[in-house]
Amino acid sequence: MNVFDKMRQQKLMSVTLMVFTLSVGILIGTLVNTQVHAAKGQPVAPDATPLTIPKAVEIGSDFTKLAKKLQPSVVNIVVEVPAKPQTGRSRSNQEDQGDDPFGGLRGFLGQNTPQLVPPEDLRHEQSGTGFIVDKNGYIITNQHVVEHGDKIMVKLHDDSSEYRARVIGTDNETDLAVIKIDAHKMLDPVSIGNSDSVQVGDWAVAIGSPFTLEESVTAGIVSALGRELVDQRPRRSFQRFIQTDAAINPGNSGGPLVNIRGEVIGVNTMIATSGGGSQGVGFALPSNMVVRVYNDIIRDGMVSRGSIGIQFTDTKPETLEALGVNHGVIVHEISPKDGPSAKAGLKANDIITSINGQPVKNGDDLLSHVADAAVGSTLTLGVDRDGKSMEFKVVTQDRRLLFANEPGIVGENFGNEPVPKTEPAAGVKFGITVRELTEDERNLTPDKHGVIVTSVPEDSFGEDIEMEKGDIILAINRHPVSSVDDLRKITGSLKSGDAVAVLVVRPAQERVAQIQATPRGGSGAPPAPRSKLAPAPSQAPASQEASEQMYLSGRLP
Repeated sequence: MNVFDKMRQQKLMSVTLMVFTLSVGILIGTLVNTQVHAAKGQPVAPDATPLTIPKAVEIGSDFTKLAKKLQPSVVNIVVEVPAKPQTGRSRSNQEDQGDDPFGGLRGFLGQNTPQLVPPEDLRHEQSGTGFIVDKNGYIITNQHVVEHGDKIMVKLHDDSSEYRARVIGTDNETDLAVIKIDAHKMLDPVSIGNSDSVQVGDWAVAIGSPFTLEESVTAGIVSALGRELVDQRPRRSFQRFIQTDAAINPGNSGGPLVNIRGEVIGVNTMIATSGGGSQGVGFALPSNMVVRVYNDIIRDGMVSRGSIGIQFTDTKPETLEALGVNHGVIVHEISPKDGPSAKAGLKANDIITSINGQPVKNGDDLLSHVADAAVGSTLTLGVDRDGKSMEFKVVTQDRRLLFANEPGIVGENFGNEPVPKTEPAAGVKFGITVRELTEDERNLTPDKHGVIVTSVPEDSFGEDIEMEKGDIILAINRHPVSSVDDLRKITGSLKSGDAVAVLVVRPAQERVAQIQATPRGGSGAPPAPRSKLAPAPSQAPASQEASEQMYLSGRLP
């Protein structure tokens, strides 16, 4: 065998060995891969049964039906409170006030170091709840929810719109308010129950917006009746509460407390708390008192109550027994000194035992008899004076006038009430001022047309939809706006309650500075010079990129 045959034989053996090695590798890889796939196909937990989702079936209960029935009638209220320049209160304390469902039941636990706060930082929002009592948009809530606000917005269930509300009237002594929205559709009012039928242990359900969480429903029972909160500041004489352990939190104020039939038996007003949240001690003003206040407000814009001009304190049964009577109210003070009782001859320490022949059991009974009497009517008071029975004729006077100098009784805003009965003004006004565009400003718009906003007053519709000075109005409800006359014609065709979408171009900040500095042309005025910031015509697209086009929308009040 020559050298070439040996080399050929070695080469053949090398190739054979290489092919054999590759074949073995492929075989091993195939086996390993097959085993891996087999392992992946096996369940990780072979003895576990997969879960299945059952068919959706509504369980339903009395509470479910109640919630569905009441939710369309309960509204969320957001109130914008204007700035009040002042010192001595920190920003955090001011903001913490918000919706204060405690009505004076708790005060600040501490004061931060007094400091000056910019007025714009003092402006804040407070929120609460209300419920519809009339299909035409009348809503009951708490006075402390809407007081001091200059803009009251209401949100309805399953309605993305916000409705501007106006105050019909308030009553400081019960912390109640009546507001109205014009939704231009029939609304779903609640059913009112008789709070005299409520018993301790009855189911009670609270619906509202605790911590701005809308349409929240909580349940509990009636814990007590006729609760008088002696620590409340200011102390309100006509508040005798239903106590409940249904969870009530900040934001629930003004919402309904309902019975298991879905009837409103109270207005959630206060909670007793040490930490700012629900601890199962909530208070609702009984519906019978709410109805009386509401009816007075929608009739007169205010609540009129009679008074005989006396002050009294709670009297223990033992005191009355020792004085020889089994019921009645001891007069503590004749006030004011020239009031009805003073004129009739009553004195301190007299015991009022009856009114118009009806026994007076206690102070609540006395208040109810006198407050329900028409102002100017004559009451016959049965009085025990030093063991002798006597009668006095007392002419009732308006409680608000008798206690005009007592803000703790009639409220700090006495004299500004009742709220005048006003109807929405005829026609529609956006409340803004506008002018024609300059040539430079036209370059900021896609089609070189529109009008520019020069001012947006507070409490205007323009402010409601967040319009800003410098906005360029292009169209309203898809109707192009090329001039101030176009704007007038379009807005003149709109009516209260209409939905409005305003297409605007909002220039970037440097453009706003240019716009505000541009002189307004007029008769005999020279043409406005081209601003150095304005681009050449060929650069119009760049100027448009520096602006933002958007829709501003809302419903006309």
